[in-house]
Amino acid sequence: MKTKVAIVGAGPSGLLLGHLLRAEGIDCVVVERQSRDYVLGRIRAGVLETITTDLMTRLGVDARLKAEGLIEGGFNLASTNHIVRIDIAALTGKHVTVYGQTEVTRDLMDAAPDRGLPIVFEAKDVALHDVDGAAPSLTYSKDGETHRIEADFIAGCDGFHGPSRKAIPAHAVREYEREYPFGWLGILADVPPCHPELIYANTDRGFALASMRSATRSRYYIQVPLTDRVEDWSEDRLWDELAARFDPISDNGVTRGPALEMSIAPLRSYVFETMRHGRLFLAGDSAHIVPPTGAKGLNLAASDVAYLSDALIAHYARGDDRGLEQYQAKALARIWKAERFSWFLTKLMHRFPEDGAFEHRMQTAELDYVASSEAMQTAIAENYVGLPL
Repeated sequence: MKTKVAIVGAGPSGLLLGHLLRAEGIDCVVVERQSRDYVLGRIRAGVLETITTDLMTRLGVDARLKAEGLIEGGFNLASTNHIVRIDIAALTGKHVTVYGQTEVTRDLMDAAPDRGLPIVFEAKDVALHDVDGAAPSLTYSKDGETHRIEADFIAGCDGFHGPSRKAIPAHAVREYEREYPFGWLGILADVPPCHPELIYANTDRGFALASMRSATRSRYYIQVPLTDRVEDWSEDRLWDELAARFDPISDNGVTRGPALEMSIAPLRSYVFETMRHGRLFLAGDSAHIVPPTGAKGLNLAASDVAYLSDALIAHYARGDDRGLEQYQAKALARIWKAERFSWFLTKLMHRFPEDGAFEHRMQTAELDYVASSEAMQTAIAENYVGLPL
């Protein structure tokens, strides 16, 4: 098979890129190693910046987003007994939308056949070839046969563990990483949220997050040591812990219900600065990971795709390669600012095992300053809603 752009990965970044290219008549194909059901079964973030919702609107795949998404004009930072609302609508004139990443992925998948976007699911043993030459290609196996796709360009949108980043030779690699000494234990349940807006809480019992996927579905997290396993936590134990942290500060208190999903996710900050090597371009989690504290992962992937799609469209429409040449620098400038904000919120809201009484008092002082300073609240709000492209 021959195509103009071969896209590795059928998560939101790969699907968004494919749709944006097809909308301009550019041939592309998406290759995904997992099944459709597996991809749609992954539980991910649910806070969308306008960058992401604008792309969905531009593509005309925003009907469910508009019908089911929750418009949020603020969020909350809390200590044990005090809650500070960050009024992002008043401070920035913008908002965020609560709509699950799984639903974004579903909308893009469902629209693919009518838009002429082919997706190859269950493509095993994906390998990239000659990415620094004039004729890159990728191979994969499916149904006992080996297949080859020859392309002008390859877009690696295959996440942190995918093969695209690994195709870049060691001498060209520039990467930075910070692993955090804890993870997030999360529970998803069909229960009403404890509060009208998200709460990030730094309590005497540790960090916790109260969020929602809809008016009837809630997503909660608590900070746990990396040594903890999901099996160590019964549902009752987790609900008890959530109630202890959120009942004193939330409007409605925690409502309990059967878990639809429970999992523990480690936290890391990671940037792979080599986002272009020859005719291979990286986007999304293949190039960067942020702690979920700032709700930036999916939205950073969307901004990568906005830059990359514009660059590829300019290449094919006008023979203009400036966007391709500038892609890495433009994407990294925004990535590092989002990494900074996620790192800042993570440091502010979590209890680090090496910290003592002084560090805890500094966190308290910082939260007190946020509560009293409109300038500080504005800076937080501007980063939370998303910096401009």
